Amino acid sequence: MRGTDRRPARRARRYAVIAAAAAVGLSAAACSGGPAPSPAQASASARAHAAVPARGVTVTATTGKVTSVTVTTPGGPVTGRVTRAGRTWHWHSRWALHAAQDYTVTAAGTDAGGQKVTATSTFRTLTPAQTFQAEIYEGAGQTYGVGMPIMLIFSQPITNRAAVERSLELTTSRPVIGAWYWDDSEHVDFRPRDYWPAGTTVSFDGHLNGVEGASGVYGAGDLTQTFNIGDSIIAVASTTTHYTQVYVNGVRTYQWPISTGRPSLPTPDGTYLSVEKNNPVRMVGGGPPGSPGHYDELVYHAVRFTYSGDYYHAAPWSVVDQGTTNVSHGCVNLPPQDAVTYYNLSVPGDPITVTASTAAGKWDDGWTEWFLTFSQYLRGSALGKAVEAGPRGSRFVSPASLPPDTATAPLGTSEAGNFGAGAANIG
Repeated sequence: MRGTDRRPARRARRYAVIAAAAAVGLSAAACSGGPAPSPAQASASARAHAAVPARGVTVTATTGKVTSVTVTTPGGPVTGRVTRAGRTWHWHSRWALHAAQDYTVTAAGTDAGGQKVTATSTFRTLTPAQTFQAEIYEGAGQTYGVGMPIMLIFSQPITNRAAVERSLELTTSRPVIGAWYWDDSEHVDFRPRDYWPAGTTVSFDGHLNGVEGASGVYGAGDLTQTFNIGDSIIAVASTTTHYTQVYVNGVRTYQWPISTGRPSLPTPDGTYLSVEKNNPVRMVGGGPPGSPGHYDELVYHAVRFTYSGDYYHAAPWSVVDQGTTNVSHGCVNLPPQDAVTYYNLSVPGDPITVTASTAAGKWDDGWTEWFLTFSQYLRGSALGKAVEAGPRGSRFVSPASLPPDTATAPLGTSEAGNFGAGAANIG
């Protein structure tokens, strides 16, 4: 509240104490420059310039109590919460403040005698010389498979990974446990501990505006997206039994004969995810044109699961070998009608596991997040913490506090060591 205080002198002095506490707390937490003003220097109308947005807003009452704080800006209200440490009350904003923005802070509380007091202060956050932006792979309202990671790409290398990770929030229609994993300085992914519950709605909020992702480099804006997890469609292909099982929402619905990679070009082991599908796909390989192994074919109803070119696809030319012999160039060959069925079921993020191969899978040849156990995945978190998400948002928690994991492969999660050559057949 701005204006002139016309209350009795004794109340005015109490007001000044609270106003000074609010102003000192604000300037100490938000200003980038020199020392915080003393109570004698501060006032309810104090204005700070070039405040560091990543520090947020802190209001402190060293005597009395903070009861509520309202922080307003043209960009919308700022959320926070009141906490108590000993006899000192604090209010701190939850997320970084937006860069190059004006803020008005109105604090309400009671003094040592229980009298109600308020204080108002204004400030402006700094305008950064350098900024970074973020993009999310998932599209608005799109549907993905139960293994789908949330994938973020940054326009600049992130060196303050903990600060960026701390700004990432998830809201899920069903409870989910997971973690963030930094693949490198420009990519971070979220993966649930086990496969997403089918039918989950996921809302991502990257509170990145004002976060200092590297020295002097601040987030230029927030990032939000909402998408859906569809049915559970899980395929498991055995290179030795020459069959694939396809489970739909936990039920083995299909068992189809297949032919995987011939001994010289084995289909690699691993739990992958469907990346894309096309009908048709032109496949070229096997050496230069004119050589004995060269091929150049249009292949129909093809679902890709590695970047190097492995697909589930229709292969009418190898029907005679499907179910008995591996003759492909690395893909999983399917009878044409079965390929149509799988193609129509598939969305990006559906788990695809190849087992019992003589070749090991390669990290990052596709979406390979499920090559790792959850404990391995946690090592990629800058905070070293797991994420618990639900309808009210998410929080970071110690991995030791998590409930036991009861999910089993292949329907609930991936098998440990699934990408190693000669992995046990889990199909």
